[in-house]
Amino acid sequence: MKRLILIFFALGASLFAEKPNILYILADDLGYGDVQCLNPQRGKIATPHLDKLAAQGMTFTDAHSGSSVCTPTRYGLLTGRYAWRTRLQAGVLDGGNDEPLIAADRLTVAGLLKAQGYTTACIGKWHLGFQSKSATTKNDKKKGMGRAGLPVGAEIIGGPVTRGFDLFWGCSNARTMSALIEGDRVIETIEPITMLPRLGKRAVSYVQEHAADAKEGKPFFLYLPLTSPHTPILPTPEWQGKSGLGDYGDFVMMTDAIVGDVLNALDQAGLANNTFVFFTADNGCSPQAGTGKLEQQGHFASERLRGYKADIWDGGHRVPFFVRWPGKVKAGSQNAKLICHTDLMATCAEILGLKLPENAAEDSVSLLPALLGTESTSLRQSVVHHSINGRFAVREGRWKLCLCPGSGGWGKPGDADANRQGLPPVQLYDLNTDIAETKNLSAEHPDIVAKLTQQLEASIANGRSTPGAKQANDAAIVIFKSNKGAAAKK
Repeated sequence: MKRLILIFFALGASLFAEKPNILYILADDLGYGDVQCLNPQRGKIATPHLDKLAAQGMTFTDAHSGSSVCTPTRYGLLTGRYAWRTRLQAGVLDGGNDEPLIAADRLTVAGLLKAQGYTTACIGKWHLGFQSKSATTKNDKKKGMGRAGLPVGAEIIGGPVTRGFDLFWGCSNARTMSALIEGDRVIETIEPITMLPRLGKRAVSYVQEHAADAKEGKPFFLYLPLTSPHTPILPTPEWQGKSGLGDYGDFVMMTDAIVGDVLNALDQAGLANNTFVFFTADNGCSPQAGTGKLEQQGHFASERLRGYKADIWDGGHRVPFFVRWPGKVKAGSQNAKLICHTDLMATCAEILGLKLPENAAEDSVSLLPALLGTESTSLRQSVVHHSINGRFAVREGRWKLCLCPGSGGWGKPGDADANRQGLPPVQLYDLNTDIAETKNLSAEHPDIVAKLTQQLEASIANGRSTPGAKQANDAAIVIFKSNKGAAAKK
């Protein structure tokens, strides 16, 4: 099967004279309003490097992560497929001794690019599951790494180097940041406060190490999933107090500076003009950042949006999204088209002139027409959102339908509380007039509710949201969940 895919891909021809390097930077729990240029009136954190990146490329103002939490977003980004099609119907992986969420035979962006001659690397936080014989037994009797992570020398099984990446250098998740992994081995135990700066330095080194090859026609794909500004919120001493907003503001500024270091490395290596740079976040800002206090200080991490990380409302999954490709993507441009993190796979395929297999990237739509300014219509018909509790929302144009009565996550009211308050079982918002999702219009527009519900049902039945042969989901999909915690199958 893999051999057939390689032969199939070899038939493709790049649409451009040279294959671009691709750098994809993913911040962790960074809110839409945490970037100064996206929130000039209600944002108080300086982000000069991200502001500069936005000025050098295209800003998507209606970009969404595949989920309002970490693991499922990362799955969708790397596979072009919504994670709710897998066994992970709610929540995230533990980060310990988890069965890998990405199946061994599923094509990833890294695998696609590697087959086209790219060198591929993941430097940062994986959080998509791997296993190890060295995992300890926790008190809850579930095998896991524990907060100390795996011991030095431990082998990981089913990690990034088995999912299309030539190199992995990083950690499992925020709970296990003391275990630094290279390839398939734990190489060192470190202090968590040093993880972020070390990731930044390793990414800079990677660019420097591969600059000569990149100039000779051997491009690289560097996936850089940072560990910040997720908890533990650990700005290093030189950043403490810089924002005037506490540790979270300092950590955001530190994150911005590390992005600047990596982009500067591209400039110094002479690679900026032929490197396709993406910057985004895996979901919205976490309430654990102290969002209430931040708002009292005048900083609104979700800008005007309702909710935060974990919620079905847009504050949970509308994220910063900047793309730079000098000479191809117009500097200082903005695009209001609806897009999703799952769109990376189809975008890369179109750049390289490839037709994807039917059983890959089932929820991916190419962004290339928007990036080149050649699109005449919407890129995608709709996006399906998913919250930490497995609640669905469907977005099409101005309309957003949430198939739950409350936040679907940590925000208030939660679904059980909303149900006790007698709130309607679904929520419908017109985002053109109500971006803060304050007025539920489901009673006034039952036709829109029915239409969007049917769209989701069709996407589930077809195993895909894009044109192509019908595919199978990995598990039964629950659309309407009981507000008491039980679920009813659809």
